[in-house]
Amino acid sequence: MAEKILYPTFGVLLVDDELPWLRSLSMTLEGPGGISNLIQCNDSRKAMDFLATREIGLVLLDLTMPHISGEQLLERIVAEYPQVSVIILSGMNQLETAVNCMRLGAFDYFVKTVEEGRLIEGVRRAVRMIELEQENRAIRQRFLDDQCSSHQAFAQIVSQNAAMCARFKYLEAVAPSNQPILITGESGVGKELFARAIHDLSKKTGILVSVNVAGLDDNVFADTLFGHVKGAFTGADTPRKGMIESAGNGTLFLDEIGDLSPVSQVKLLRLLQESEYYPLGSDQPKQMSARVVVATHADLDKKMASGEFRRDLYYRLISHHVHIPPLRDRKDDLTLLLDHFLTQISLKLGKKKPTPPKELAVLLSTYSFPGNVRELEAMIYDAVSLHDSKTLSMKSFLERIGQQGEPALLDPAPVSENPFSGLEELPTLTQASQLLVDEALQRSAGNQSIAARLLGISQPALSKRVKQNRS
Repeated sequence: MAEKILYPTFGVLLVDDELPWLRSLSMTLEGPGGISNLIQCNDSRKAMDFLATREIGLVLLDLTMPHISGEQLLERIVAEYPQVSVIILSGMNQLETAVNCMRLGAFDYFVKTVEEGRLIEGVRRAVRMIELEQENRAIRQRFLDDQCSSHQAFAQIVSQNAAMCARFKYLEAVAPSNQPILITGESGVGKELFARAIHDLSKKTGILVSVNVAGLDDNVFADTLFGHVKGAFTGADTPRKGMIESAGNGTLFLDEIGDLSPVSQVKLLRLLQESEYYPLGSDQPKQMSARVVVATHADLDKKMASGEFRRDLYYRLISHHVHIPPLRDRKDDLTLLLDHFLTQISLKLGKKKPTPPKELAVLLSTYSFPGNVRELEAMIYDAVSLHDSKTLSMKSFLERIGQQGEPALLDPAPVSENPFSGLEELPTLTQASQLLVDEALQRSAGNQSIAARLLGISQPALSKRVKQNRS
């Protein structure tokens, strides 16, 4: 028998002396509302005991009860459990009472006869607010620790870079949430590895299901996510589960979300808003319990400005956002990554791990890596494939980076201004030449071959200039 999925992670306590109303409210919240972590209490005298012994985040409190009234309980809950939110439910629409309850600290106030949809939305709003408060507390606590996370979930993401460590801590704090997470970053930075880390950290009982949505037309997108029933369209001879159902109480990872068509964007937005979907050809809704993680290398701000990406969908997806820095911004990880890939690739190819020359890390540090970690891995794979001696050859790296005097760029952005334009007094050609040579040697850790590549001249020409500068 499948384990019952409880949402939210904290308990929602329903306090009312009328058992039929308690049962009705529970069915409403658990069915259309998708809120299943419910605890019923029909005796107001026992409500504080539940708060003392259970992890309660939200209380739905009847106003008129024997023994202890709703207003009295509200005052006690606010005083003793300020982190718990309270929604008041009353059988009468009394403005003065509602205002007084809000002053005492209630999160919201509803009349029992209010339409079902408004009540569900009010409870969902309270749940989302509590989740955000819990995540903010967790984030603050994580950032008090200045150590890089050693959690097993990040084992495949090789880094000790400070910016990456900050992202690890952030993800540890927000991963248990059910809100979507947006992962951005250039191609090759490892967005799918981050999605897997989020899934592992969430401790969800379902699986991680990955879908690359780039190039999917609207019908294929709907069928892939929602599935279909038999006879839904020509050729649908058997029913098919969608990826949402396959993920179960796990994680649905949608890669390249920036390439999603406008029609499919609307479908995804409705899914996130309602947490339910219809398999193609069915009029029976299904509840989504999977957590949605999306990724893109595209600039969504530009896409929104041009009308290619919906702003309302963007604001749904960006509840949590992690941007992965490009490899050129974390050059301090190059030595770690080099060792990691040499070990991994040598094992895969059945070769003894070669020793990299000292100059290799310096050479790599002068390159901008437009393909990021994926490009570095491909470079090392090529070098290890050709390797047949104890020390790894630098030949294939030089060929990849550009051996014919092509300078390796530290910053791929074009220089838009003349660096000398703001100077009152121009340096002489000799002075400018010396400054360039000194900077190239500093960036190359004194290696003249690499410095020559940075300057776009031959190594003998650089050697001659160095001698001239010293004389």
